Amino acid sequence: MRKINDDAETLIVTAKDPEDTVVVMGKHDYDSMQETMRILSNPYLMEKLRRGDAQIAAGKAKQHDLLTDFDDD
Repeated sequence: MRKINDDAETLIVTAKDPEDTVVVMGKHDYDSMQETMRILSNPYLMEKLRRGDAQIAAGKAKQHDLLTDFDDD
């Protein structure tokens, strides 16, 4: 289990019946995959991503420091 979490690898556990095969993965990787699927299935969020990509490709993006909740601004 530790190796799966440390290496971000998955473990495929097979059974005699292929329908009973399972995949073991770290919770962090699972949560990340779920979030990605949520975003990909949300048309509104995907459109925002496409608009952002288009702005970057057109040279209309500006780089700035990342703000956090703890910043004074």
